[in-house]
Amino acid sequence: MSLKKLISTKTMAALAVILTAFASTSAFAQEAAAVATAKPVDMGPIYKSTLFYVLLFLLLCLFIAIVGKAMKVYELTRESEGKSEGINWDLVNGIIFIVFLLVGLYGVYWEYTVHGNMILPDAASEHGKKIDEMFNITLIITTIVFIATHIVLFGFAYLYRHQKDKKAYYYPHNNVLERIWTVIPAFVLTILVLMGFITWRSIFYKIEDPNHKPLSIEVTSSQFQWDVRYPGADGIVGLKNYKLITAINALGIDFNDKHNLDDQVADEIVLPVNKPVRFILTSKDVIHSFYLPHFRVQLNTVPGMTSYFEFTPTITTDEMKAKTNDPNFKYLLLCAKICGTNHFNMQKPVRVVSQKEYDEWVVKQATYLTNDLRKTFKLPLLADPAAKPAAADTTAKDTTAKTNQLALKK
Repeated sequence: MSLKKLISTKTMAALAVILTAFASTSAFAQEAAAVATAKPVDMGPIYKSTLFYVLLFLLLCLFIAIVGKAMKVYELTRESEGKSEGINWDLVNGIIFIVFLLVGLYGVYWEYTVHGNMILPDAASEHGKKIDEMFNITLIITTIVFIATHIVLFGFAYLYRHQKDKKAYYYPHNNVLERIWTVIPAFVLTILVLMGFITWRSIFYKIEDPNHKPLSIEVTSSQFQWDVRYPGADGIVGLKNYKLITAINALGIDFNDKHNLDDQVADEIVLPVNKPVRFILTSKDVIHSFYLPHFRVQLNTVPGMTSYFEFTPTITTDEMKAKTNDPNFKYLLLCAKICGTNHFNMQKPVRVVSQKEYDEWVVKQATYLTNDLRKTFKLPLLADPAAKPAAADTTAKDTTAKTNQLALKK
């Protein structure tokens, strides 16, 4: 090739490179200017979509598959060339096991320190303290066993990985070891079960004290609400029958039972502190679950069956606000069964107050037996308090009119 032709070829190539670089720079500059002038794109909805994370997962799988294939090609190439093994995969797998162990132990620490602060505050009932003690004991034991077994599991995977200069020792079984790992778990589980049984009996089998009778409150569940009935002045919640349910008598109250005549209804549950409360639980339609998390209370409400739960609240709402440092704190009654579309909204506020506050509150609550129900069931009507002032005014007007008439006659 002549020098002139070589110069010409190289010159043309250089010019082509310069032109390409200039065009690319111009294109990048225009794109950057367009991006700078365009409105920022809100990526929030994309990050919240399920499809985004599915595609991200598939992309990760594809990346791992490509790396795996590349490594396989590398190994086959070395093998075809008669070279020694390039990567000791047994060592790599052993190291991965140790990494998983360390990450897992950090995850346990993170759960305890971060999510551990999100658990419920101290139990607000007498029996709740016993349940919390059982929970803590069980959690401590299982955490110790979990950490110890996983250290052994992943540690053995690393220490006893396959090595060419080592041979596994045949060790079929050991009677002493088998007795140890059978007897110790059986003993621990027996203790935990006995603790649970004793606690359960102390909650559901109470000795009635005639001097300290519990306050009875009936709660009826239905989709998707709680109906609360207080016993009234006689202290007894009256009987009801599902066959008596009508549009006007939604709970099926049996008014042949005189104890129903003074029963009261409320939009919230108010409990006196340090006084036993006995909930009478029923359901009108499907199975619900009467759940008071702060009191450690949960019991299913089943159609056609009456359940009971008795406990003693020990912390008022105001005291719990101070303990949690949350001025908006409130106790809630929730449903712990997925009972339908509005299950999430099946809530009822609960307040724990002093006995004096409770007495002042309960006398203000209306009775279930309204005048409309009295008419339906042919019971004596009560005078309407709102009509009394009007009646007084009418009497005054009549007296004035009669006086005026007498004056005119004279």
